[in-house]
Amino acid sequence: MTERAHPLHDQSVGEIAARLAGASNVFRRFGIDFCCQGHVSLKDAANHRSSDLDELETALDALDPSAPQPVPQETGALIEHIKTCYHDVHRQQIPELIALSRKVEAVHVNHPNVPAGLAETLQHVWGELEVHMKKEELMVFPAMLRQRAGSLAEPIREMRHDHNDHAAFLDQIGRLTDDYTPPQDACRSWRTLYDGVAQFRADLMEHVHLENNVLFPRFETAA
Repeated sequence: MTERAHPLHDQSVGEIAARLAGASNVFRRFGIDFCCQGHVSLKDAANHRSSDLDELETALDALDPSAPQPVPQETGALIEHIKTCYHDVHRQQIPELIALSRKVEAVHVNHPNVPAGLAETLQHVWGELEVHMKKEELMVFPAMLRQRAGSLAEPIREMRHDHNDHAAFLDQIGRLTDDYTPPQDACRSWRTLYDGVAQFRADLMEHVHLENNVLFPRFETAA
């Protein structure tokens, strides 16, 4: 392991995820919140999750530091990537998950592990997320493309606050689904539902990470 002027464990997980290709996959594997808690140091994040810090650093050290990030870095292209790969995808996946959840909850209403309330929770997520994405698309992103850094401090604070609310909903979904784990006797629809909400969780975490740790700091620093 090569020495670093700033040891990896003292760097924030958001900074690591933004700089090191593949780090977000490592963090997901270890259960590290690298999006809404991106300001937390690697050491503190590992302690919070009771994860082995040496094992976590070893997994990160195994990544190629010269590998290019899989997302565009120019601001306009990054915004377009976020809109296409996350905003558009969320708008397709969440209504489908709501409908499937209602079906599973109705068919298995007497099952002890039925995710009662999941459809309602997803409906709340969908309502808040749609408003959030519209604010970005109509106000925040256009201002960024016009390089209006000084006018973005308050809108970015609001977007970060919304992201924290989204994270709370993901925690609630995790509790309702036994951490996205269907019971052994679950039907195909039930398993498909849990696969879908797990994918939504991964997509939303990557979405929030790109905004919180890559896009927003460019304009907060400028301001």
